[in-house]
Amino acid sequence: MPEQPTNTRASGASAEDIAAEFLERKGMRIVKRNFHFGRVGEIDIIAEDGEVLVFVEVKARASTLYGSPEEAITPSKQRAIRKVAEGYLYTQRITNRECRFDVIAIRLFHAEPEITHLVGAF
Repeated sequence: MPEQPTNTRASGASAEDIAAEFLERKGMRIVKRNFHFGRVGEIDIIAEDGEVLVFVEVKARASTLYGSPEEAITPSKQRAIRKVAEGYLYTQRITNRECRFDVIAIRLFHAEPEITHLVGAF
């Protein structure tokens, strides 16, 4: 069994790897990972699902001590993700393209991660 990451950044990168592989298995194409827009924030994964551009937030938890992964996507976090998505569309000069916001929630409680994909989460 692979060694578990010990810090949150390594854990986050590992969760994003799991999420990217999951999305690719579903037939989605990864366009960009860890897109930063100034100090506004970051989007974990930008993917294409057919013609739809998908902005994906990845949240992982090793326990429920601090709530579920989905509960970590607060309204303020959603607003920040939307602003970063607007920044991505602006910098890439993308107009008139259907977009959506998905969440990949990963529970790392067992040997195999449990993945929940919330399509059009917000």
